[in-house]
Amino acid sequence: MKITESPSLYRHLEKMSTSELLRNINSEDHKVAEAVKLVIPQIEKVVDVVADKMLAGGRLFYLGAGTSGRLGIVDASECPPTFGVPHDLVIGITAGGDGAIRKAVEFAEDSTEQGWKDLRHHDITSKDVVIGIAASGTTPYVIGALKSCKQHGIATACITCNPGSEVAKNVDYPIEVITGPEFVTGSTRMKAGTAQKLVLNMISTSAMIKLGRVEDNKMVHMQLTNEKLLDRGAKMIMETTGLAKDESLKLLLQNGSVKKALENFGKRK
Repeated sequence: MKITESPSLYRHLEKMSTSELLRNINSEDHKVAEAVKLVIPQIEKVVDVVADKMLAGGRLFYLGAGTSGRLGIVDASECPPTFGVPHDLVIGITAGGDGAIRKAVEFAEDSTEQGWKDLRHHDITSKDVVIGIAASGTTPYVIGALKSCKQHGIATACITCNPGSEVAKNVDYPIEVITGPEFVTGSTRMKAGTAQKLVLNMISTSAMIKLGRVEDNKMVHMQLTNEKLLDRGAKMIMETTGLAKDESLKLLLQNGSVKKALENFGKRK
C-alpha cells in the first residue's frame, strides 16, 4: 500500500472536539518540515539544474493533477510579481486545463498522452526543465509526460510523497518527501500538499536568487502592482539611499522598479 493511502494514525475523528481536531492536525503538520529537511540534498540538485537551464535561456514547467497541479500553478503565477520575470519563464500546467483549477475534471489525470500534448503546446525543448508533481507518484498524466520528456532529452524532476514510485523512476532528479499517513486517510491535500508547497517555494525562490532577482534579502525586481508594493519599494529605496519617503516614491515611479531606481540614483551621485 502507498504510504499516502495508508490508514490515519487517528480513529473516530467525528467524535473529537474542535480543539482535539485542530491540535491533532497541527501535530501531524509538524512532521512535514522535518520530512522536507531530509531531502534537501535532492532539492539542491533540482535547484541547480533549474538555475543553469534558465541562465541558458530555458524555462521551468510544473506538471500535475488535482491538488498537485494547482500548487504548481500557484507557485508559477507568483514568480512574475515577486521576481519581475516574464510570465512564460515558470509555467504551471494541470490535467484538465485551466478549468480544473477551480473544479475537478473527471478522469483528466488518467491520460498517459495528454500531459505531453500540453507541454508541446508550449513548444517545449531540451533547454527546459519539467517537474512532475504527484503525491501518490502514480498519476498517469504526469508519468506519461515525463517519459516523453526523457525520450526528447528534456531534464526532468519530480515531487512525490511515496518512496520508489513510478513517477520517481522516470525522472533524472527525484524528490521524495515521505510525509506518512494523512490525518484524514488518503487526503493528500493535507500533509503531502503542504510538503509539495514547501518544496516548490524552495525551488523557485532559490533559483530566482541564483538568477540575481533578489539583492541582499529584498525583492528589488518585484512588479509594482498595488499600493502595498509601492510602499515596500519606497522603503527599500529609503533604506539604501537615505532619501525621504516622497522622494523615494517619486524615484521608484520614474524607474518602474527598485533595481532601476537604485541604479539611476547611483549614477546621479
